[in-house]
Amino acid sequence: MSLPEKAFPVSWDQFHRDARALAWRLAGANSGQWKAIVCITRGGLVPAAIISRELGIRVIETVSVASYHDYVAQGDMVVLKDISPKLLADQGEGVLIIDDLTDTGKTAAIVREMMPKAHFAAVYAKPMGRPMVDTFVTEVSQDTWIYFPWDMGFTYQKPIAEGHAG
Repeated sequence: MSLPEKAFPVSWDQFHRDARALAWRLAGANSGQWKAIVCITRGGLVPAAIISRELGIRVIETVSVASYHDYVAQGDMVVLKDISPKLLADQGEGVLIIDDLTDTGKTAAIVREMMPKAHFAAVYAKPMGRPMVDTFVTEVSQDTWIYFPWDMGFTYQKPIAEGHAG
């Protein structure tokens, strides 16, 4: 797989700092009284763990929506695992939806439809997905590919001056 023109590699340390920054922002929303977290798997698992620790939220649920089938292009949206009915009550009011990134907003739209009163938060947002998110930390351009720490290994990186994209 070749690198996209704009690459944004994120280290574990940086991701942890950004997820904690998201927790700080969420602590001031809803008076900090969250019933539960629903994380969008798989990307939302890591920030959900950090945010649940920081905000003292013990109930963590998952919803699984697949869209990237080859790590390059988005395909058809498929809900692989639904949210428990108990959290769907009251249209998700008092629930935090957490994801690592909102890219096109397609996944977010599906989950928002399930829980229209929930608060949607993502660590990173792109312009197309940003309208679907209530709270986020960093916005990157639509044509930037974010490399999350769980997708990377330690290897030599050529300098940008030598034509390396990230």
